[in-house]
Amino acid sequence: MSSKSTPLTSYQFRLLAVLALINFVNFAARQVFVPLIPMLRDVLGVSDSQLGSLQTWLLIVLAIGSIPFGFLADRYSRKIIIAIGILFWSVATFAGGLATSFAVLLIARSFVGLGEAAYAPAAQSMISGSFPQERRAFAQAIFATGMLLGGVFGQALGGIIGPRYGWHYALFIVALAGVFPALALFGVQEPPRGPRSEVVPILKIISVPAFLAMTAGGICITFASVSLLTWGVDFAVNYKDFSLREASISLGIITLLSLLLGVLCGGYVADKLQKRFPYGRLIAIGLALLLATPFLLLAIQSDEKRSVLIGLFIAGFFMSWYHGPVTAVIHDMMPRRAHSTSIGLYMFATQLVGGLGPQVIGKISDLRDLQVGLQIAVAVLVCGALLMLLVIHFIRRDGLRHPAVEAFHAEPPETPSA
Repeated sequence: MSSKSTPLTSYQFRLLAVLALINFVNFAARQVFVPLIPMLRDVLGVSDSQLGSLQTWLLIVLAIGSIPFGFLADRYSRKIIIAIGILFWSVATFAGGLATSFAVLLIARSFVGLGEAAYAPAAQSMISGSFPQERRAFAQAIFATGMLLGGVFGQALGGIIGPRYGWHYALFIVALAGVFPALALFGVQEPPRGPRSEVVPILKIISVPAFLAMTAGGICITFASVSLLTWGVDFAVNYKDFSLREASISLGIITLLSLLLGVLCGGYVADKLQKRFPYGRLIAIGLALLLATPFLLLAIQSDEKRSVLIGLFIAGFFMSWYHGPVTAVIHDMMPRRAHSTSIGLYMFATQLVGGLGPQVIGKISDLRDLQVGLQIAVAVLVCGALLMLLVIHFIRRDGLRHPAVEAFHAEPPETPSA
């Protein structure tokens, strides 16, 4: 393979910008409620377990919707599927702002998950179809920056708007923001892909051992990361003597800087390692997650605010290496007409099972202590990192393209990375 990289085109820049904007607004809508947890506890009179279920049910609905939307995105217009996703999360978020009871809020927040279920597999498929294999991790990492920045923005917005104007208005603002990515989507052209006759049956996809092992690892990583994000502000307020505003803003800034730097660094390093090893991106994921572990424990155990913030910054940097390479690895394994379906299956498992994390940790908090719950979340994260070693084993044994799906690769094989 040539050592020179092909320059990116204006179309590729525009595609990434629009899809990252969609990711930004969606995750702002998802994470805006996190700093509102202390307010919702008092206003609605609910337990930590119930509050955790708001995020859990969002992820369950996301998981259930991921398979059919991924299936459709491999067969029909991905732009239409993405537009449907924007409509779902915007309407559901606005409806959540109108809720007057916990039951109504729970239903509304759950349907926010349908938005991500619709747009994520289709958007990631469009990105991998527009970039060469050797740049997929970095391209997907740029897409993930929208998710990370949007999550931080939503959390900061909730922490500022909620105490001053009420939690309802925080939801209204992010719901109306969905208009902007919807308008931007009209100017994006879909990249080409293989003929519809080359779509891959789901049973073939789930017969690939490396894909199953990666999904198991993703479940552990999702369980831990979503739990830490959901309970981080509340933990800082009740265990580390932060005020709600202080926790929302300081953790928001720390998260913004660490995750933004980490996701871009992780995508870059993963693509470089992939040029040397057929499992180079997996090395980047597993090593980074293991490096994050001691710093997470430092943040959980320390009584000094400075140590808490330093620990979270370094841990966030390494944890965010995961986002770009994971999609690139799955797409490298699968034919183009299986890109959306395979991501849909991955999201189904990781969000359905891993999405139980916030509620499980909330239950542990009710029964024992939130600090113990977060320590358990860190242990689960380590399991996810170790499972990446099993994925490497299967790729070394079977190759990056498993024989079960090799016949469906309509596109010519790309130049090997190693």
